[in-house]
Amino acid sequence: MSEAKVTTSRDGALTGLKVLDIGTFIAAPFAATLMAEHGADVLKVELPNVGDHARRLGTPSEAGDTFVWLSEARNKRSVTLDLRKPEGVDLFKRLVAQADVVCENFQAGTLEKWGIGWDELRAVNPKIILLRISGYGQNGPYANRPCFGRIANAFGGISFLSGEADRPPAQPGSATLSDYMAGLFGAYAVQLALRARDRDGKGQVIDVALYDGIFRILDEVAPAYQKGGYVRRRDGAETPIVVPHSHFPTSDDRWIAIACTNDRIFGRLATLMERPDLMEDPRYATNAARLKSRGAVNGMIADWTSTMTRDEALSRCSEAEVPCGPVYGIDEIFEDPHYAARGNILRVEDPRIGEIAIPNVVPTLTGTPGAVRWLGPTLGEHTETAYGEWLGLTPEQVADLRSRGVV
Repeated sequence: MSEAKVTTSRDGALTGLKVLDIGTFIAAPFAATLMAEHGADVLKVELPNVGDHARRLGTPSEAGDTFVWLSEARNKRSVTLDLRKPEGVDLFKRLVAQADVVCENFQAGTLEKWGIGWDELRAVNPKIILLRISGYGQNGPYANRPCFGRIANAFGGISFLSGEADRPPAQPGSATLSDYMAGLFGAYAVQLALRARDRDGKGQVIDVALYDGIFRILDEVAPAYQKGGYVRRRDGAETPIVVPHSHFPTSDDRWIAIACTNDRIFGRLATLMERPDLMEDPRYATNAARLKSRGAVNGMIADWTSTMTRDEALSRCSEAEVPCGPVYGIDEIFEDPHYAARGNILRVEDPRIGEIAIPNVVPTLTGTPGAVRWLGPTLGEHTETAYGEWLGLTPEQVADLRSRGVV
């Protein structure tokens, strides 16, 4: 296990919270990871000899598991348990009796099939909070359909908006975007449920569909359609409601993002380009007018940025208070001094593979900052110690369970 340096005089905000993560891949496990980063004791419950499929998702590492697993299973303790066996179910219920939260993201109805649905769990522990993330949610005509991130991106509406206008819908950055969004909303919902439990002492079920978070972040798409029948389509790098708000080329074959979200900012850009006349021309003076002259406006800006390197364009725009930024690849992120100053990239020493760089904890809390204490563990690494701490099982009892394939 790799220990990272933790510099805080206070425990993490969620220290004392006990979480069972029985999900797989990313969505519900990511919610549990967010809690683990802030001190929760998260037991990652995995099928003996198989483990979470995320161990094999992505680029393999020298540790045997992928970089996805090492980064996203951080701070969790891995225990094995076969929930398909009656004795495994009994052992799981004993864990639930000690837990605060259960996180799962199986197809709807799976827990019920195993005999550990909501009714069974709350009978064991009335205060338990059950986070359920599934492709289409726990109800509705599609509830039993299988689903992955790419499908949820498409169903949620963001794939339709991604790509160039004359090209097929593109992947919006990552096929796992919806997994991370669902996990983020799931972790937030757990905190709401904990707050409510503080008042009334009752647990509850949280139902998050994989597409829910995607649909939630589509800004005005829903009301604009409902009120005016407007169906937003693919605009490439453009923003359909503001001009200029795009990516522009520079002389060193790189790109700069410029966002003029109001007429005042566009006036600064026009002055910087030595084109103050643009603010007097009715074709460009207002955003409403610029929307109708998008091609001409973007062409003028592209011609201007193309006369400079990206760093020169960034410097000049920043000095003129025109919002701008580089369009970065990951190699450039690693070189950027702002990322370094804020510690966005965390380097952790792991005895299996040496130093590994991963995204640091978000958000930053000044009083109770989160931390990465170790990377994704080996399968069943904590089975004996965790069952001992949570359930009082002796090493001999764990060994017996292991011999019978229960753990």
